[in-house]
Amino acid sequence: QVQLVESGGGLVQAGGSLRLSCVASGRTVSNYPMGWFRQAPGKEREFVGDITWNLGITSYADSVQGRFTISRDNAKNTVHLQMNSLKPEDTAVYYCAARTDYSGRASSSLSYRYWGQGTQVTVSS
Repeated sequence: QVQLVESGGGLVQAGGSLRLSCVASGRTVSNYPMGWFRQAPGKEREFVGDITWNLGITSYADSVQGRFTISRDNAKNTVHLQMNSLKPEDTAVYYCAARTDYSGRASSSLSYRYWGQGTQVTVSS
């Protein structure tokens, strides 16, 4: 089993930055592709971005491309989401997730087996 715990959420003004972290325990996730998702009130959970385990190749949703950056530290079983130029529409609960293989689409929540509990990000205008 893998436990994922996110941290770093909070309240920030539009244009500001936050850095979310996701620490894995219970089992190393250094071989797992990792993803970030978010869910705003009344909306479906949506893909933010992901990172492969070996080369650290990333991909992002169009809505965050150029503003958000995902990185990972396999030695520390940690994945980060650096969020810059935040907008009010980025307000959501942010979740990290781990896949156990590369089957399915990285942008689909169904491809991920393990999930964190989420951390709230609120961007004020």
